[in-house]
Amino acid sequence: MCADTSTTAYWDAAAADFDNEPDHGLRDLAVREAWAARLRGWLPGRAADVLDLGCGTGSLALLAAERGHRVTGVDRSPRMVELARAKLAGTGATVLVGDAAEPPVGEGSFDVVLVRHLLWMLPDRQAVLRRWARLLRPGGRLVLIEGRWGESDPVGLPAAELSALVGPLTERLSVEQLAPDAALWGRAVRDERYALVADLAPARRHAEIVDVHLILRRGDEVLLARRANTGYADGLLHAPSGHVEDGEDVRTAMLRETAEEIGLTLGPDEVRAVLVLQHKAPTGAARTGWFFEAEVGHEGGQEPVNREPEKCSELGWFPLDALPDDMVAYCRAGLEAYRAGHGFALHWHEPDDPIPYAPEGPDRLTPL
Repeated sequence: MCADTSTTAYWDAAAADFDNEPDHGLRDLAVREAWAARLRGWLPGRAADVLDLGCGTGSLALLAAERGHRVTGVDRSPRMVELARAKLAGTGATVLVGDAAEPPVGEGSFDVVLVRHLLWMLPDRQAVLRRWARLLRPGGRLVLIEGRWGESDPVGLPAAELSALVGPLTERLSVEQLAPDAALWGRAVRDERYALVADLAPARRHAEIVDVHLILRRGDEVLLARRANTGYADGLLHAPSGHVEDGEDVRTAMLRETAEEIGLTLGPDEVRAVLVLQHKAPTGAARTGWFFEAEVGHEGGQEPVNREPEKCSELGWFPLDALPDDMVAYCRAGLEAYRAGHGFALHWHEPDDPIPYAPEGPDRLTPL
């Protein structure tokens, strides 16, 4: 094995003799059956989509294809790929020339990613593992065959180190020691050789916070409250708002929040849903906001008061067509969408976006 992966020429030159190693060519029937037995335990019992990265001449890919799996192989060496295609002819397998660290395949397309004796040679292994995990469907599996070879000057990746890298990406993992099984190698070996099998967590249903916002009108003005002592966007202006509680519908939540924050007791027929806005914060957390419209200013009608001075330093009326800049970007986007007559929109922050509205910043509002 060579730790220098910067040139394809090495692997092209090695291709002609690559299968001479017992565990590469699997020409010995005992070695071949030993690997076939292991693969039967690592791969699904049903036909599955298997991606063999750094597939070399395609020996493991062939074993998987013979079990009825739909196999795609990737290797950076055109000569290796040529030999693999010949070995896999008639199986329906596909073999591509490409970088195993960034394979030329689509995300979420495979049930298993199979990699043998490759990850130890790659830089930024954590990033590579995240990339490989994204190639899997929900509940998919990583099968990583690695080791630490040599006694006087060992190279490779210990099982404990690889387990620590893979653990955060998966729901469960197991390590299977392979060195004691001499049939896999065609001889007795004394160094560390193992297979790490890791299953991704199954798909979870999308869930996010639902919040409600009151666009309280007084003619051409809207009411805004300045946040204080909340730990989020303090000092910025925002419409009266809050989260929907468990078991509440959005209108009931809006009426409750209105009474709690600004002391107005409104009936269901006094608020009207005018906008649904899905928002993603710069941290990546998503939520869906329902914006309701209501009006004050009628003779003898109620007037808003600050009922939560510990969370709100002031209330103020502002022209809807000349909103202040010192606002939460999310709320500002909702009011701009409302003013433009949009009923549905997205406000999708990027990771480096600020929480405050930035007049010269990118416009993240997308009407639907």
